[in-house]
Order: sequence, then C-alpha cells, then structure tokens
Amino acid sequence: MMVNMKGLVAAGAVVVAASLALSGCSGGASPQGGEGDKAAANTLTVWVDADRGTVLKDAAAAFTKESGVKVKLIQKDFPKIQEEFIAQVPTGKGPDITIGAHDWIGNLVSNGVLKPVELGDTTADFQPVAVTAMTFEGKTYGVPYSIENIALLRNTALAPTAPATYADMVAAGTAAGTEFPFLVPVGPESDPYHLYPFQTSFGAPVFGTNSDGSYNAEDLSIGNAGGEAYAAWLASEGAAGHLSVNITNDIAKEKFNAGASPFFLSGPWNVPDAQKAGIDVAIDPIPTASSNPAQPFVGVQGFFVSAKTKNALAANEFLVNYIGSEEVQTALYEVGGRPPALTSAFKAAAADPITAGFGTVGATAVPMPNIPQMGKVWQFWGVTEAAIIAGEGDPAALWQKMTGEIQGAIAK
Repeated sequence: MMVNMKGLVAAGAVVVAASLALSGCSGGASPQGGEGDKAAANTLTVWVDADRGTVLKDAAAAFTKESGVKVKLIQKDFPKIQEEFIAQVPTGKGPDITIGAHDWIGNLVSNGVLKPVELGDTTADFQPVAVTAMTFEGKTYGVPYSIENIALLRNTALAPTAPATYADMVAAGTAAGTEFPFLVPVGPESDPYHLYPFQTSFGAPVFGTNSDGSYNAEDLSIGNAGGEAYAAWLASEGAAGHLSVNITNDIAKEKFNAGASPFFLSGPWNVPDAQKAGIDVAIDPIPTASSNPAQPFVGVQGFFVSAKTKNALAANEFLVNYIGSEEVQTALYEVGGRPPALTSAFKAAAADPITAGFGTVGATAVPMPNIPQMGKVWQFWGVTEAAIIAGEGDPAALWQKMTGEIQGAIAK
C-alpha cells in the first residue's frame, strides 16, 4: 500500500518524531538507557481487532520504512479493549495506541488513560460529525476512521418511494399488504438505540448540548415535555401493534429478508443478508414521528493515544498521517463496510448507493454521548420503553420515574 502522507508531510517531520521517540523522553527508557529500553523506545505498540489488523500491517510497514519506528500490532477482542486499556495503561503495560469507539472517551479520560490527539490542519479533512464525536471537554482524543448509524432499509419491490413521515411509512406498509407495515427491533427490554430517532423527533434528546455542540451532563433533557409526548406515542404505537416487545433484532431481520415488511430500521450490518435474500434494498432517511427531524445516534470508531505513551509524537504522526490517509481509510472501509470518516475517502466510497445512503443519514445524525454519565442511562431507559410499549402503566408517570432514577444514578 502506498500511503500518501498529509498534514506533517515533510520527511523531516517524521524524522523529528522518530528521533524524539528515541530520546530520553520516550518508550519507557530507564536512566541507564539499556538496549532493551532503546528497543522499546523505538516501537509503537498498537491494539487492534482482527479485521482492522490486516489493513494496519501495510500502514505499519510504510511508517516503519519512513520513520524507523517499528509498529507492533497486538490483536484484541474489541468488546474487551476498553476495560483492559483502563486496567493496563496506569501500570505502564498498556499500548501506545488502541482502536476504540468514541463513546468510550469520557470514561477513558475520567480514568486518566487518554492523551489528546493533535489533528492540526487535517481537522477539516474529516467529516464534522466524526470530529465532534471524538471531542471531549474541548479536546480531540482520537483520529476517526469510520462512521456508523442506522437508516431506513426499504424493499423497493414493496415500496417504490421513500416515506417522508412515520405516518407515511405506516400507510405505505399497510398498503403493501405484508405481515408488518414496518419493522424496528424492540425486544423484551426495548432497544433505545433503534428507537432513538423517533424520540429525537419529539425534541427529547438524552442530554442537552453546550454552545460548541458537546453534551452537557447537567442537562438531562430526556425528561422534558417532548419526552413525555414521546412516551405517549410509544404507548399508542404499542397499542396499535406497530411496536412490539416480541420483535427482537433477529426476528425483525428474518421477517424483512422474507419479504414480510417493506421497511426495516437497521444498519449496514444487515444489508448483505437482505441482498442475498434477493431484496433490492434502498437506504432512506428515517421518517419523523413528530415535528423535529428523526436523528439516529452516530457511532464513530477511531484510534486513541495512551496517556502513558513515551512515544507521543511518533504515535500522533502514525495516526494523523497514516491512519488518517485516504488510502488507509479506504482500505478500512473495504474490510468493515462502514462509511469512512475522512471526507475524501467517503466521497469515493459513496459511489456505492448503500454507503451513500447511510452516509447521508449519518451526516445529520447526532454522536452517541461520550460523557461518562451516559453509562447510567441505558439500564433504566430500555426497560421503561418496553413497559410503556407493553401498556404496563401510565406513560408519563413511567417516563418521569425513569428520569428520576437516571438522575439518582448520575448523582451517585
């Protein structure tokens, strides 16, 4: 892979990074500066998952050839990375760089294990939503490589045009004469992630935002008047049978692929199987259920630098100029199928209408909150939505009870 360096393009910049990585402020070197310490100082250790590891081998080789700094890739199970990173970084045994998700950032920063990344002039090269997602308390903590969100999957044979509103979707689905007007995963404990676009259309985000777009942990907006209106809507749609706790993600996928509904609210991960089932899939914006746009969560994946790295300049250089290059971002897209975070790479990938469709929705979506307080929300949110959909109490009362429980959990 020929990697086109950007930002600090000059070879001298790489040499500086490499030389600093070899200096006394690098790589865990002891005052005695033994050979083992020097070898460690001349190496970047990177945690990566299996799929991304294949791509990074080429980028690592190119970086080593240019800078003389070796890159050691260690494969990790993605769901375990956050916990292991928090445990190992303070001991000095963690990596210099790790792959991760943007909504980990608040937790990682509060545990003192992340170092900000300097994107410099390359900030404008990335899609704005990706940079926003990687920003916490005014600092950028990662180099993004992919953007992931849900959208409306439409079976064009059953629904030739995209619905503009939720009511239009229900009407078109009913007219199609299929078993379900539309499908959205709910399940016994609900699925706030998939239902969130409808919630935002009622003007009820989980948290409010500051003037710079960052989340304000002190503004728990989920319990506002829009939240109560959304709760009433959940109850009515549950009573109408449009939302059901019996529809899990697996069932929704199976039914859509069998042609039992024209519409399926899902992500790019479910498109290949639908196409294998012979469905001509179109990707549409999520129709609004109220007066505001329906905005799903965006998940951004990227790479972070350890707060304890002794090779900070080399790590930043590798991320910005190699992981952040169009070649690498395109290669990561090709193995993962998620729209690239780098704008130029996304424009090239958008030749695929599926990628273009998800990217269009993602551009106006909202990042999953990356503040630590978000971790206190999920346990109350889903079970409350499920209870409302199942008709187990007064919607407003259940919603406000949930809000109080979240506030109490955050306060602790």
